[in-house]
Amino acid sequence: MGQLLAAPPEKGALRGELKALAARTWRHPVTGAPVRFGLSTIERWYGAARRERRDPVGVLRRKVRKDLGVQNSVSAALQRAIREQYALHPSWSVYLHYANLLALAQKRAEIAPVPAYSTIRRFFEAQGLRKRRRLSSRRTEGAERAEQRLLEREVRSYEAEHVNSVWHWDGHEGSLKVLTPRATYETPILIGVLDDRSRLACHLQWYLGSCYA
Repeated sequence: MGQLLAAPPEKGALRGELKALAARTWRHPVTGAPVRFGLSTIERWYGAARRERRDPVGVLRRKVRKDLGVQNSVSAALQRAIREQYALHPSWSVYLHYANLLALAQKRAEIAPVPAYSTIRRFFEAQGLRKRRRLSSRRTEGAERAEQRLLEREVRSYEAEHVNSVWHWDGHEGSLKVLTPRATYETPILIGVLDDRSRLACHLQWYLGSCYA
C-alpha cells in the first residue's frame, strides 16, 4: 500500500497496479514463509487506506474481536459451577469435569443446558484451569502443602538448559531400615551425583547411617 499511497497511479492505471501487486510473492513478516494476496483483498485494503485521513496504515491492522475471551455459550451460572467443581477436584481431566457437569445439570436447572465438550474444553484452556497432578493419594498435611506450593509457585523440572552445565550431588535416606551383620538396624543412605538436564548419574553409592555420620 505504501507505494500506491506515496505515488498514486495515473487515471486508468490503478487496475494494472493492483494486478501487479497481486501477482507478486511476499515474505510473511512473522513466519518468513512466502505468501500472496488476492486482487480483491489488495483492492479492499487500498480503498480503506485512501478513506482514512489520520492513520492510513493503522486502519489496515488486524482488528481484535470485541468478544475476544468471552464465551457466551457458557453461562455465568455454569462458569461458577465449573470453578467450584475444579476447586474440589483439580486433578480431574476435562472430560471427567464435563461428564459431571452433565449429571449436575439434571439436578440444577440454572446451569442447563451444558454446551458441547469442545466448548467446555476451550473454556478450561482460556481460564487456565489445567489438570493438576496429585502428588499422593493420601490426603496428608504434607501432601496438601506440597500441592498448594505447586499451585502458587512456578516449579521447573530442570534448572539448566543444556547437558553438562549443572551437576548436583545429594544424599537421601532410604524409607526402610536394613539389618546389618551386627544384628542392628541401620538406615541406608544413597549418595548420588547427577547431571541436572539429562538426569545421568555418574556416581551412586550406598552408605549405612552410622558410616555416613
